[in-house]
Amino acid sequence: MPRVRGLPRFTVCKPVLALVLALLPAAVTAAPRIVSINPCVDAILMQVADPEQLAAISHYSQDARATSIPLAQARRFKGIGDSAEEVVALAPDLVIAGGHVAPATVAALRRMNIALLQVGVPASIAESLAQVRRIAAAAGHPERGAALAARIAAAVAVARPGAQAPVPALIWQGGGLVPGTGTLADELLAVSGFRNMSAAYGLRMWDVLPLEPLVARPPRVLLSSGGAGAEDRMLAHPVLRGLAGQVSIRAFPQALLQCGGPTIIAATARLAQVRRGL
Repeated sequence: MPRVRGLPRFTVCKPVLALVLALLPAAVTAAPRIVSINPCVDAILMQVADPEQLAAISHYSQDARATSIPLAQARRFKGIGDSAEEVVALAPDLVIAGGHVAPATVAALRRMNIALLQVGVPASIAESLAQVRRIAAAAGHPERGAALAARIAAAVAVARPGAQAPVPALIWQGGGLVPGTGTLADELLAVSGFRNMSAAYGLRMWDVLPLEPLVARPPRVLLSSGGAGAEDRMLAHPVLRGLAGQVSIRAFPQALLQCGGPTIIAATARLAQVRRGL
Protein backbone atom coordinates (compact mmCIF):
# COMPACT_ATOMS: atom_id res chain seq x y z
CA MET A 1 0.00 0.00 0.00
CA PRO A 2 1.55 3.41 -0.97
CA ARG A 3 2.09 5.85 1.83
CA VAL A 4 0.22 9.18 1.78
CA ARG A 5 2.51 12.09 2.71
CA GLY A 6 1.88 13.25 6.28
CA LEU A 7 0.04 10.14 7.37
CA PRO A 8 1.54 7.14 9.20
CA ARG A 9 1.97 3.91 7.31
CA PHE A 10 -0.39 1.12 8.28
CA THR A 11 -1.02 -2.37 6.98
CA VAL A 12 -4.26 -4.37 7.07
CA CYS A 13 -3.85 -8.12 7.13
CA LYS A 14 -5.72 -9.60 4.15
CA PRO A 15 -7.58 -12.24 6.21
CA VAL A 16 -8.74 -9.53 8.65
CA LEU A 17 -9.85 -7.28 5.80
CA ALA A 18 -11.76 -10.15 4.22
CA LEU A 19 -13.50 -10.82 7.52
CA VAL A 20 -14.51 -7.17 7.92
CA LEU A 21 -15.91 -7.02 4.39
CA ALA A 22 -17.80 -10.25 4.93
CA LEU A 23 -19.44 -8.82 8.02
CA LEU A 24 -20.58 -5.58 6.37
CA PRO A 25 -23.69 -7.00 4.65
CA ALA A 26 -24.83 -8.51 7.95
CA ALA A 27 -24.49 -5.13 9.65
CA VAL A 28 -26.59 -3.46 6.96
CA THR A 29 -29.22 -6.18 7.16
CA ALA A 30 -29.38 -5.87 10.96
CA ALA A 31 -30.54 -2.24 10.77
CA PRO A 32 -33.12 -1.95 7.96
CA ARG A 33 -34.67 1.30 6.82
CA ILE A 34 -38.27 1.09 8.05
CA VAL A 35 -41.64 2.57 7.19
CA SER A 36 -44.36 2.05 9.78
CA ILE A 37 -48.00 2.57 8.86
CA ASN A 38 -49.46 1.68 12.23
CA PRO A 39 -49.46 4.03 15.25
CA CYS A 40 -49.09 1.19 17.77
CA VAL A 41 -46.04 -0.06 15.90
CA ASP A 42 -44.70 3.51 15.96
CA ALA A 43 -44.83 3.50 19.76
CA ILE A 44 -42.71 0.36 19.89
CA LEU A 45 -40.25 1.51 17.23
CA MET A 46 -39.60 4.73 19.15
CA GLN A 47 -38.00 2.56 21.83
CA VAL A 48 -36.35 -0.24 19.87
CA ALA A 49 -35.15 1.35 16.60
CA ASP A 50 -32.61 4.06 15.85
CA PRO A 51 -34.26 7.32 14.70
CA GLU A 52 -32.31 7.25 11.43
CA GLN A 53 -33.87 3.88 10.61
CA LEU A 54 -37.37 5.36 10.44
CA ALA A 55 -38.08 6.63 6.94
CA ALA A 56 -41.67 7.40 7.97
CA ILE A 57 -44.29 6.64 10.58
CA SER A 58 -48.08 6.54 10.49
CA HIS A 59 -49.79 9.90 10.07
CA TYR A 60 -52.11 8.83 12.92
CA SER A 61 -49.20 9.24 15.32
CA GLN A 62 -49.22 12.94 14.44
CA ASP A 63 -52.91 13.27 15.36
CA ALA A 64 -53.61 14.08 19.02
CA ARG A 65 -56.75 11.91 18.92
CA ALA A 66 -54.96 8.77 17.74
CA THR A 67 -51.33 8.94 18.80
CA SER A 68 -49.74 6.75 21.46
CA ILE A 69 -46.51 8.76 21.52
CA PRO A 70 -45.88 12.44 22.34
CA LEU A 71 -46.80 14.67 19.40
CA ALA A 72 -43.47 16.51 19.61
CA GLN A 73 -41.66 13.21 19.16
CA ALA A 74 -43.93 12.04 16.33
CA ARG A 75 -43.46 15.27 14.40
CA ARG A 76 -39.72 14.69 14.11
CA PHE A 77 -40.53 12.05 11.51
CA LYS A 78 -42.28 12.03 8.18
CA GLY A 79 -45.91 10.96 8.56
CA ILE A 80 -47.62 9.01 5.78
CA GLY A 81 -50.78 7.05 5.03
CA ASP A 82 -50.90 3.47 3.83
CA SER A 83 -51.23 4.07 0.09
CA ALA A 84 -48.90 2.12 -2.19
CA GLU A 85 -47.57 5.33 -3.75
CA GLU A 86 -46.53 6.91 -0.46
CA VAL A 87 -44.90 3.79 0.92
CA VAL A 88 -43.04 2.66 -2.20
CA ALA A 89 -41.75 6.17 -2.93
CA LEU A 90 -39.63 5.96 0.24
CA ALA A 91 -37.96 2.71 -0.92
CA PRO A 92 -37.71 1.16 2.57
CA ASP A 93 -36.16 -2.20 3.33
CA LEU A 94 -39.08 -3.10 5.59
CA VAL A 95 -42.68 -2.00 6.06
CA ILE A 96 -44.39 -2.79 9.36
CA ALA A 97 -48.18 -2.59 9.44
CA GLY A 98 -51.25 -3.74 11.30
CA GLY A 99 -53.35 -6.73 10.38
CA HIS A 100 -55.10 -5.00 7.49
CA VAL A 101 -53.20 -3.55 4.54
CA ALA A 102 -54.70 -2.43 1.24
CA PRO A 103 -54.25 -5.16 -1.42
CA ALA A 104 -52.74 -2.60 -3.82
CA THR A 105 -50.09 -1.75 -1.23
CA VAL A 106 -49.26 -5.42 -0.63
CA ALA A 107 -48.96 -6.02 -4.38
CA ALA A 108 -46.71 -2.98 -4.83
CA LEU A 109 -44.41 -4.08 -2.03
CA ARG A 110 -44.09 -7.53 -3.59
CA ARG A 111 -43.24 -6.04 -6.98
CA MET A 112 -40.54 -3.89 -5.39
CA ASN A 113 -39.26 -6.78 -3.26
CA ILE A 114 -39.87 -4.80 -0.06
CA ALA A 115 -40.41 -6.91 3.05
CA LEU A 116 -43.74 -6.56 4.86
CA LEU A 117 -44.28 -7.45 8.53
CA GLN A 118 -47.88 -7.43 9.72
CA VAL A 119 -48.82 -7.51 13.41
CA GLY A 120 -52.28 -7.84 14.88
CA VAL A 121 -53.97 -6.26 17.88
CA PRO A 122 -52.65 -8.08 20.99
CA ALA A 123 -55.40 -9.55 23.15
CA SER A 124 -53.17 -10.20 26.16
CA ILE A 125 -50.03 -8.98 27.88
CA ALA A 126 -48.16 -12.09 26.71
CA GLU A 127 -49.13 -11.42 23.08
CA SER A 128 -48.01 -7.82 23.41
CA LEU A 129 -44.62 -8.81 24.83
CA ALA A 130 -44.13 -11.26 21.97
CA GLN A 131 -45.03 -8.53 19.51
CA VAL A 132 -42.49 -6.15 21.05
CA ARG A 133 -39.75 -8.75 20.68
CA ARG A 134 -40.77 -9.53 17.10
CA ILE A 135 -40.72 -5.88 16.01
CA ALA A 136 -37.40 -5.25 17.75
CA ALA A 137 -35.85 -8.30 16.06
CA ALA A 138 -37.11 -7.12 12.67
CA ALA A 139 -35.56 -3.70 13.35
CA GLY A 140 -32.24 -5.41 14.05
CA HIS A 141 -32.21 -4.73 17.80
CA PRO A 142 -33.52 -7.83 19.61
CA GLU A 143 -31.76 -6.84 22.83
CA ARG A 144 -33.83 -3.64 22.96
CA GLY A 145 -37.00 -5.66 22.54
CA ALA A 146 -36.00 -7.88 25.45
CA ALA A 147 -35.27 -4.81 27.59
CA LEU A 148 -38.60 -3.16 26.74
CA ALA A 149 -40.48 -6.39 27.42
CA ALA A 150 -38.76 -6.59 30.80
CA ARG A 151 -39.81 -3.01 31.65
CA ILE A 152 -43.41 -3.78 30.72
CA ALA A 153 -43.44 -6.96 32.80
CA ALA A 154 -41.98 -5.04 35.76
CA ALA A 155 -44.69 -2.36 35.46
CA VAL A 156 -47.37 -5.04 35.49
CA ALA A 157 -45.83 -6.62 38.60
CA VAL A 158 -45.79 -3.26 40.41
CA ALA A 159 -49.47 -2.66 39.59
CA ARG A 160 -50.65 -5.91 41.20
CA PRO A 161 -52.49 -5.14 44.47
CA GLY A 162 -51.67 -8.36 46.27
CA ALA A 163 -54.39 -10.22 48.14
CA GLN A 164 -56.98 -7.41 48.07
CA ALA A 165 -60.42 -8.24 46.68
CA PRO A 166 -60.97 -7.09 43.07
CA VAL A 167 -62.96 -3.87 42.70
CA PRO A 168 -65.92 -4.00 40.23
CA ALA A 169 -65.08 -1.63 37.41
CA LEU A 170 -65.97 -0.73 33.87
CA ILE A 171 -64.08 1.12 31.14
CA TRP A 172 -66.63 3.30 29.33
CA GLN A 173 -65.54 4.98 26.12
CA GLY A 174 -67.32 7.38 23.80
CA GLY A 175 -70.92 6.40 23.13
CA GLY A 176 -70.76 3.68 25.79
CA LEU A 177 -68.19 1.44 24.07
CA VAL A 178 -66.84 -1.13 26.53
CA PRO A 179 -63.86 -3.55 26.24
CA GLY A 180 -64.90 -6.99 27.45
CA THR A 181 -63.51 -10.45 28.05
CA GLY A 182 -60.69 -11.46 25.73
CA THR A 183 -59.25 -7.96 25.32
CA LEU A 184 -55.96 -6.56 26.55
CA ALA A 185 -57.88 -3.96 28.58
CA ASP A 186 -59.71 -6.75 30.40
CA GLU A 187 -56.40 -8.30 31.50
CA LEU A 188 -54.96 -4.93 32.49
CA LEU A 189 -57.95 -4.38 34.76
CA ALA A 190 -57.47 -7.82 36.32
CA VAL A 191 -53.76 -7.44 37.06
CA SER A 192 -54.36 -4.00 38.56
CA GLY A 193 -56.92 -5.19 41.08
CA PHE A 194 -60.22 -4.68 39.26
CA ARG A 195 -62.99 -7.00 38.08
CA ASN A 196 -64.27 -6.05 34.65
CA MET A 197 -68.07 -5.93 34.89
CA SER A 198 -68.51 -6.22 31.14
CA ALA A 199 -69.52 -9.89 31.35
CA ALA A 200 -72.10 -9.10 34.06
CA TYR A 201 -73.96 -7.00 31.50
CA GLY A 202 -73.81 -9.79 28.90
CA LEU A 203 -71.48 -7.81 26.62
CA ARG A 204 -69.24 -9.25 23.93
CA MET A 205 -65.51 -8.65 23.46
CA TRP A 206 -66.15 -5.05 22.35
CA ASP A 207 -69.72 -3.89 22.84
CA VAL A 208 -71.89 -0.88 23.63
CA LEU A 209 -73.49 -0.52 27.05
CA PRO A 210 -76.48 1.86 27.14
CA LEU A 211 -77.03 4.11 30.12
CA GLU A 212 -80.03 2.21 31.52
CA PRO A 213 -78.32 -1.10 32.45
CA LEU A 214 -75.33 0.83 33.76
CA VAL A 215 -77.54 2.77 36.14
CA ALA A 216 -79.51 -0.34 37.12
CA ARG A 217 -76.31 -2.17 38.08
CA PRO A 218 -73.54 0.40 38.55
CA PRO A 219 -69.88 -0.57 38.95
CA ARG A 220 -67.84 0.64 41.88
CA VAL A 221 -65.50 2.45 39.46
CA LEU A 222 -66.35 3.89 36.06
CA LEU A 223 -63.22 4.60 34.03
CA SER A 224 -63.92 7.22 31.39
CA SER A 225 -61.69 8.33 28.55
CA GLY A 226 -63.04 11.85 29.02
CA GLY A 227 -63.53 12.56 25.32
CA ALA A 228 -65.89 14.94 23.65
CA GLY A 229 -69.33 14.63 22.13
CA ALA A 230 -71.61 11.71 22.98
CA GLU A 231 -69.46 10.46 25.85
CA ASP A 232 -69.45 13.80 27.64
CA ARG A 233 -73.23 14.03 27.29
CA MET A 234 -73.62 10.55 28.79
CA LEU A 235 -71.32 11.29 31.72
CA ALA A 236 -73.14 14.56 32.37
CA HIS A 237 -76.52 12.81 32.53
CA PRO A 238 -78.42 13.72 35.72
CA VAL A 239 -78.97 10.06 36.54
CA LEU A 240 -75.22 9.42 36.67
CA ARG A 241 -74.72 12.46 38.85
CA GLY A 242 -77.27 10.96 41.19
CA LEU A 243 -75.05 7.88 41.58
CA ALA A 244 -72.14 9.94 42.87
CA GLY A 245 -72.22 8.17 46.22
CA GLN A 246 -72.08 4.71 44.62
CA VAL A 247 -69.85 5.15 41.59
CA SER A 248 -66.39 6.68 41.44
CA ILE A 249 -65.84 8.16 37.99
CA ARG A 250 -62.15 8.37 37.14
CA ALA A 251 -60.35 9.56 34.01
CA PHE A 252 -58.69 6.90 31.89
CA PRO A 253 -57.32 8.49 28.69
CA GLN A 254 -58.34 6.78 25.49
CA ALA A 255 -54.69 6.68 24.40
CA LEU A 256 -54.12 4.07 27.11
CA LEU A 257 -56.60 1.75 25.37
CA GLN A 258 -55.41 2.04 21.80
CA CYS A 259 -52.19 0.02 21.94
CA GLY A 260 -50.19 -2.54 23.86
CA GLY A 261 -46.41 -2.42 24.01
CA PRO A 262 -45.01 0.49 26.05
CA THR A 263 -48.55 1.85 26.52
CA ILE A 264 -49.08 -0.97 29.04
CA ILE A 265 -46.60 0.75 31.37
CA ALA A 266 -48.68 3.95 31.50
CA ALA A 267 -52.00 2.08 31.57
CA THR A 268 -51.13 -0.12 34.55
CA ALA A 269 -49.63 2.86 36.39
CA ARG A 270 -52.89 4.80 35.95
CA LEU A 271 -55.03 1.84 37.01
CA ALA A 272 -52.89 1.27 40.09
CA GLN A 273 -53.20 4.97 40.95
CA VAL A 274 -57.00 4.79 40.70
CA ARG A 275 -57.06 1.62 42.78
CA ARG A 276 -54.96 3.17 45.55
CA GLY A 277 -57.12 6.30 45.58
CA LEU A 278 -60.39 4.51 46.34
